[in-house]
Amino acid sequence: MASSFVRGLKCRLCGKMYPVSPINFCEDDFGPLEVDYDYEAIGEVISREKISLRPKTMWRYQELLPLEGEPTVGLQVGGTPLVKADRLAAALGVEKLWVKNDAVNFPTLSFKDRVVAVALSKAREFGFTTVGCASTGNLANSVAANAAAAGLQACILVPADLERTKILNTSVYGARVVAVQGTYDEVNRLCQQIADRYNWGLVNINLRPFYAEGSKTFGYEIAEDLGWRLPQHVVSPMAGGSLIGKIRKAFWELAQVGLLEETPVRFHGAQAMGCNPITEMVKSGREAHRPVRKPNTIAKSLAIGDPADGYFAGKVIRETGGWAEDVSDAEISEAMALLAKSEGIFAETAGGVTVAVARKLIEQGRIPRHEEIVLCITGNGLKTQDAVVEQLRQPVKIRPSMDDFAPLIEEVGELALV
Repeated sequence: MASSFVRGLKCRLCGKMYPVSPINFCEDDFGPLEVDYDYEAIGEVISREKISLRPKTMWRYQELLPLEGEPTVGLQVGGTPLVKADRLAAALGVEKLWVKNDAVNFPTLSFKDRVVAVALSKAREFGFTTVGCASTGNLANSVAANAAAAGLQACILVPADLERTKILNTSVYGARVVAVQGTYDEVNRLCQQIADRYNWGLVNINLRPFYAEGSKTFGYEIAEDLGWRLPQHVVSPMAGGSLIGKIRKAFWELAQVGLLEETPVRFHGAQAMGCNPITEMVKSGREAHRPVRKPNTIAKSLAIGDPADGYFAGKVIRETGGWAEDVSDAEISEAMALLAKSEGIFAETAGGVTVAVARKLIEQGRIPRHEEIVLCITGNGLKTQDAVVEQLRQPVKIRPSMDDFAPLIEEVGELALV
């Protein structure tokens, strides 16, 4: 379906074109490659009406994704809710707030299911039978689960200090998990060497141009659920820095093919203080980030010290008039609890980063309180439960007796019992 719309791969630095193949960087300047589309042709065949008749998954925007035919992996991925977060808005002191909640994405409860669905569908088109990735957790879960469902062999490399829950959530699908004694950046370099030596499809290495395109569907869904219009502010967590740029690309593409009117959107990036190469770059006014050699934060899913798309993420933030901030581990935990208590959404530590940064930007006046904001929640709190334990009250133990229970009513005055 989409083959006639993909013109090839294009270097994001010099613009050199390459044929569609499992490569991820330009041989001239080592710039990253991305998929190039014929938007004029797409605009002639796509419409809001046609999209509305399709299943509520990420594949309803298939013309804007880089497959030659129908998807074969992750057919149920996407279609997650855009939640009107009035109680959180009141807590943050703003008027119009939305939460794009990929904490409930299928099958592994993170936005990584989007990128993996595209990458593994493309891996099948290229004929790969073994797939894998370098990961800080969520990507590992998703590659393992989707590979199992697709009948592909999977080898996953992760930092050895990754949360135990995320390692378990990868191993359960039968993938071969390799815990590397090093940082994510060291794991990633090893994966590049593996991709060079073996005929494997590593989703964030030699399949990266296609993998990254899956993130665009996060942005497509925001725009469609807002009634085919754009918000004024987007706050996105940043690890490798790709997501914030792909959401912006999604908004731009929708305007290019005539699905909406392009209006200004300010993009704001969120990181943890213990690993903040992109936010530090933005705040210091530099165009290149300084790698963080030893990340130290509870937000391990964002702990990428040398982000592949750091330069481009900073460029998006500057060009749109946004800003970038970072927050402490204590602020992250508190924000996780605030989101859960106000909206019933249990986000992982990256979600806590996003909410805490949004609050900081609002208090700084960088996000006006009367303007519309979308917060990007990318993973589920069930994966990082330990991070929020100190924010929670312990259960009260009583005997099975009304005499024991009745005194609690006075202690918990906010409970209204009927």
